Amino acid sequence: MNGRIATLMVHTSPMDQPGIGDAGGMNIYVLESAQRMAAMGVEVDIFTRRTESASPEIIEISQGVRLRHFDCGHGHLTKEQLPMHILGLSKEFLSIIKDEKYDAIHSHYWISGKVAMPAAAQLRIPLIHTMHTMARVKNLNLAEGESPEPMIRVQGETQVAAAAQALIANTDSEAANLVSLYDACPDTVHVVNPGVDLYTFTPGKGRKAAREYIGTPANALVVTFVGRIQPHKGPEVLIHAVSELVKHSPHMRPQLFINIIGGASGANTEEVERLKELATWLGIDDVIHFAPPVPRADLVNWYRAADLVCVPSYSESFGLVALEAQACGTPVVATAVGGLRTAVADGISGVLVDGHDPKAWSSVIARLLQEPQRRVLLSMGAIEHASHFGWDATARGTLDIYDQVITENNLAAKIAGQ
Repeated sequence: MNGRIATLMVHTSPMDQPGIGDAGGMNIYVLESAQRMAAMGVEVDIFTRRTESASPEIIEISQGVRLRHFDCGHGHLTKEQLPMHILGLSKEFLSIIKDEKYDAIHSHYWISGKVAMPAAAQLRIPLIHTMHTMARVKNLNLAEGESPEPMIRVQGETQVAAAAQALIANTDSEAANLVSLYDACPDTVHVVNPGVDLYTFTPGKGRKAAREYIGTPANALVVTFVGRIQPHKGPEVLIHAVSELVKHSPHMRPQLFINIIGGASGANTEEVERLKELATWLGIDDVIHFAPPVPRADLVNWYRAADLVCVPSYSESFGLVALEAQACGTPVVATAVGGLRTAVADGISGVLVDGHDPKAWSSVIARLLQEPQRRVLLSMGAIEHASHFGWDATARGTLDIYDQVITENNLAAKIAGQ
């Protein structure tokens, strides 16, 4: 299709560094899919809230993709603070796009969906929405001590699910959740798998070269976690699992090198320090290494350098980290929840673990670290599995949904005008 799409992601910018604050897989998803759609002839404007007064109104990211800032509220606000600004954001968004011709609005995350709803209804533009994560799913799978998502989010997601002409789910599992937990009409729910940049995330020159690049010992047994440092992502599960591992397999300790890469998320500003203190209290701070988020061009070397990448999330709409690691040839150990059951081929590209018992995780990790031949087979399977998830396929699937919804909207407008 040829057309013009207004993409809306209010609580974080596609240009923010993933792994810090509220930036994560959604930022990568929006930017990558927009650029691939633009390459297929569609113009995409990505609207986000301005957080820096010096930020220009429009930034051309690449040919056919622009970032557009609009104002409401002052400075940096967390996504927990944004709901009180939804009305103001909606008015500002409507004032910008009412005189411009967009064929559809695609909102990402529930706050953006709520902001987009009035504009879509008033301008009679079809609304497509991607949840990315859902409160009811998260609340069914909370980490120990984690606060449940508030009712305002549950209500907002329910309203967006009812208002959108199309809901894009990352996996069949997420599609089922939209129908069963939010009463979404099955006819409006579509599945489009997210992708991975198969040009950047590759096995490259292999593990040895990657370890030299990041300064990791060649003979180390390296396990890596990448993501926002928050309870829901499960880094504490990995730390406790490592503690169990060094107890039952002390001979492995001298070679163990556990990387936890990421920054504090949202209101959890003290989480990194808390995990460091936990590692010290457990007596494993000699094997646990914390690192801040790294640019994506460098992240590939951290993936390649690892023997295993762990994704112990409590829920995950998809799990881009798992896919990126596999594309680099690194097997993944992940929780058997949500989209991770699609992102990881159990026994072929990695291993899925039921639940978050550190002893179970320790057992799986130790066994894989002691079976290099199995890791080689899983590495081959990881590369093959990831090869089926390019962003081009994501873009094509999304454009097909745009086409369908826009055509239906135009036909309805034509009938109403007769």
